[in-house]
Amino acid sequence: MKKEPTSRFIKVRCNKCKNEQVIFGKCATKTECLVCNSILSEPTGGKSNIKARILEVLS
Repeated sequence: MKKEPTSRFIKVRCNKCKNEQVIFGKCATKTECLVCNSILSEPTGGKSNIKARILEVLS
């Protein structure tokens, strides 16, 4: 029996510059916007603390 993955890729929109970017749901380092360098997500030991607007969860 195959196990389903517990983590997903997430499409988010930066609150500052409205850039859309795909990030990992369980990041190990801070994820920054590629345009304005504001922080999009921070690691918490499990799921990320996402500071941007979530648009879509990709499977």
